[in-house]
Amino acid sequence: MPHLMRFDEGLALALFLAAVVAIYVAATLALFRLAKHSLKRPARSGAVALSRVDWVALLLAAAGILCFLYGYFVEPYWLEVTRVRIESPKVASGSRAVRIVQLSDLHCERQARLEDKLPEVVAREHPDLIVFTGDAINCPQGLAVFKRCATRLSAIAPTFAVEGNHDRRQFRALNIFDQTGVRELNGQAISIEVAGAKICLLGASVDEEWRLQHILNSLPTDAFNIFIYHFPAAVFDIGSHPVDLLCAGHTHGGQVRLPLYGALITRSKTGKRFEAGLYRFGKTWLYVNRGIGMEGGLAPRVRFLSRPEVTVIELAPPAKA
Repeated sequence: MPHLMRFDEGLALALFLAAVVAIYVAATLALFRLAKHSLKRPARSGAVALSRVDWVALLLAAAGILCFLYGYFVEPYWLEVTRVRIESPKVASGSRAVRIVQLSDLHCERQARLEDKLPEVVAREHPDLIVFTGDAINCPQGLAVFKRCATRLSAIAPTFAVEGNHDRRQFRALNIFDQTGVRELNGQAISIEVAGAKICLLGASVDEEWRLQHILNSLPTDAFNIFIYHFPAAVFDIGSHPVDLLCAGHTHGGQVRLPLYGALITRSKTGKRFEAGLYRFGKTWLYVNRGIGMEGGLAPRVRFLSRPEVTVIELAPPAKA
């Protein structure tokens, strides 16, 4: 299934964990030697007999602890607003840009993190539309937190959503979007006009993709067609259909990223190919949002080099030469 870990990601994670274990074993042995040295010669002054490898292990271990503390206490609460601009001849020349805010993967839990702050941040962007690309909660206790946030968001601008794998496979019976003002798309297409631009929004829940086929076959060619879906791998299924923009989530941008390497794991069928950000695939733009929350279950609640993200997508007419 697309949400399972790929072999290459499993290997990368295993190598990373092995390196972490090796560093902390080496650092523990260095501390043991340091303590042993101090006990044997308590009155002797001078440098402690530690090797260069010992010192490197101690420094790396200390850096690892600092990174974990940062990833636990700082980054999950440090929201980033990302702005991208997409130009299309389907947006009338001379008209203003259409502003779409994309949110994903709130993964709400019993205690709110960014959910109470999020509507204020979104409101400052003055969106014409808001889209949510799935995974609302990590546990039933998070439903009240999500609904409070979603209700405030839907009061800012028309808000559309799809269910992610958590929503569909674990919490299907909870009616996540009920009484929030959010319109769920599950095999429907909605045509709207914003600032003179014709926009067609379509979406489907995870495991309900079969509902889309008849819609994809009848998409208007004169409208800017936006497909909202949880998994970025859907970009492979669009084929020749005139989908201009696919908004997806699921990857969390890796949630933990390494300098130069990027996401350790994405739990996506596409692996690192579409881990976060804006991509061009054929005639379709794909935006993969890093999400707001963090993976549930036994996963550590940390983010590192992958800040929670609000995406502001501006649809604009082509720039004049």
